[in-house]
Amino acid sequence: MPRIPLTLLLLTLATPAYAMHISEGILPFGWAALWFAVAAPFVALGLKRLNKLADDDLSFKPLVGLLAAVVFIISCMPIPVPTAGTCSHPCGTGIAAILVGPFVSVLITAVALLIQALFMAHGGLSTWGADIVSMGVVGSFTGYGLFRVLRGMGASLGMAGFAAGLCTDWATYLTTSVELATGVRGDAPFLPLLGRIIIAFIPTQLPLGILEGAMTAGMLLLLSRKRPDLLVKMRVIRAAPDTSPL
Repeated sequence: MPRIPLTLLLLTLATPAYAMHISEGILPFGWAALWFAVAAPFVALGLKRLNKLADDDLSFKPLVGLLAAVVFIISCMPIPVPTAGTCSHPCGTGIAAILVGPFVSVLITAVALLIQALFMAHGGLSTWGADIVSMGVVGSFTGYGLFRVLRGMGASLGMAGFAAGLCTDWATYLTTSVELATGVRGDAPFLPLLGRIIIAFIPTQLPLGILEGAMTAGMLLLLSRKRPDLLVKMRVIRAAPDTSPL
């Protein structure tokens, strides 16, 4: 492998708070611009969807604000990666996408990532688009889609939530690995470099994915017990038939 791509890879893996927060200056301008172009329509559609739902229901925006705080806090829990000198963390976009839909979840993620980049040195402004794509777009649509498919097949709320949270996390980090491998490889072979980045994540992301699955399932089950009306309102579950006597 040429020395320059290898040096860039080592620099990337040694940069704190990297994970799905790709650090400032890691991606070349062309790749950073490409990921911005991919992320922009999803953010725009998320804003449009938010305004539409808020017009129909005044309580929707407070719910989105609460979920934004949840995503922000969950994705601010760094766990060191022993083999890479960096950190990983859960995403939180699985539960957001299930409750308010994937497009609004992308918007929530964009806001959380922007605040983290500006005030916490998690990620960067030049890599904001790439971070939105991995955590917001891929993470949200993976979790939402899998949850809906499993529920349609008859899976329980907890099982579907667990699988959605698990795959949201793993899909996010797989996408981040692809973004990094394409951005820093130079003239090096793509697949070997991608494999090295994925291997660096395995010690933390395998258990973190399971943890995120458990958190997502736990939140859904708690809401089903304490606020089933909210899940019905968000079309996560169906309302129980009225069996009261006439």
